[in-house]
Amino acid sequence: MDAISVIRTKRDRGRLSDAQIDWVIDAYTRGEVADEQMSALAMAILLNGMEREEIARWTAAMIASGERMDFSSLPRPTADKHSTGGVGDKITLPLAPLVAACGAAVPQLSGRGLGHTGGTLDKLESIPGWRALLSNDEMMDVLRSVGAVICAAGDGLAPADKKLYALRDVTGTVEAIPLIASSIMSKKIAEGTGSLVLDVKVGSGAFMKNLEDARELASTMVGLGTDHGVRTVALLTDMSTPLGLTAGNALEVRESVEVLAGGGPADVVELTLALAREMLDAAGLPDADPAKALADGSAMDHWRRMVAAQGGDPDAPLPTARERHTVTASASGTLTRLDAYAVGVAAWRLGAGRARKEDPVQAGAGVELHAKPGDRVTAGAPLLTLHTDTPERFDYALEALAGDAIGIADTASAEPTPLILDRIA
Repeated sequence: MDAISVIRTKRDRGRLSDAQIDWVIDAYTRGEVADEQMSALAMAILLNGMEREEIARWTAAMIASGERMDFSSLPRPTADKHSTGGVGDKITLPLAPLVAACGAAVPQLSGRGLGHTGGTLDKLESIPGWRALLSNDEMMDVLRSVGAVICAAGDGLAPADKKLYALRDVTGTVEAIPLIASSIMSKKIAEGTGSLVLDVKVGSGAFMKNLEDARELASTMVGLGTDHGVRTVALLTDMSTPLGLTAGNALEVRESVEVLAGGGPADVVELTLALAREMLDAAGLPDADPAKALADGSAMDHWRRMVAAQGGDPDAPLPTARERHTVTASASGTLTRLDAYAVGVAAWRLGAGRARKEDPVQAGAGVELHAKPGDRVTAGAPLLTLHTDTPERFDYALEALAGDAIGIADTASAEPTPLILDRIA
């Protein structure tokens, strides 16, 4: 078999055979297929798509490129969650200990932020001493003792995906839905969880800008999970406005702790509980009550134990930025728009995010919101507070918030967009 024949098959809108898929993934992982050849194949997939059977086989081949984890020895059913990424999306932080407090085990393998979307590991690393890198044995120990772990995926899980993802990032093929779906699901299936809940974001701050594309991605991923024996469900959730009132690493940890303490912004609480109920139902624990676990302090107890088990100090003060700048409302009225993408870019430019995976981030940088769409605001009152250690970044961040990123009207706008847009199972 050779790379050129595989490329030509997909270029000419043909269906790749199982043998072709198995060979090209294995050969690319070993370096026998060159980057330029895999780039051509990825572009052909972007332009011509793949059938469900092709995507399932492609995903299986990426899983087979590395190791698979096994949680069958745990005394609890396992449930995991994956978000396609957004602005202020700190949901994993309160969600994992909450679901653990209700009786499931949560092996949450998470990633770092890139561009305007934040990364769960970056947020947690703002906690003094906390470690993202755990061995498989350490991960199992935390799951047995606490019930939840949030850590980085090891290099042994789906190495083909790691190599292909980096290539797609620089060849304009990130948007290919078959490749997005197989990238996410190969890692999650290899991780070994028994059930999976997907949070597919829709809107300006999300990768999927419209509901139609989000439904296609969600349906593809749910199908992949089902085909591989993982009970999978997806919620489509709004990302036109940031989640909660913060976007930035330590800022979001602080807000997550507020949720675990029984407070926090209403939208963060709503989505955390909705995803918790889906995870518990998928894990075979439909009668568990996550709202009760938030109210009685058991979720907070699991959070503190989880942080401590990974070397962190749950009582240590979180980092704060040295410099702040307040953005005030330009007029009195109803806040009708606070664009998620603009806020995410502003937080990124302040130092909360990175342009390349190896770039450092500032733990205290980010954007704090003082109002959300639908709230009444007064001219001159604080609307946003920008946080950074490097004040020369303020002007660059403010550029992202210019134009139509913020909207204020004299009268109240129409009913706000619901947070949960659809459910696919």
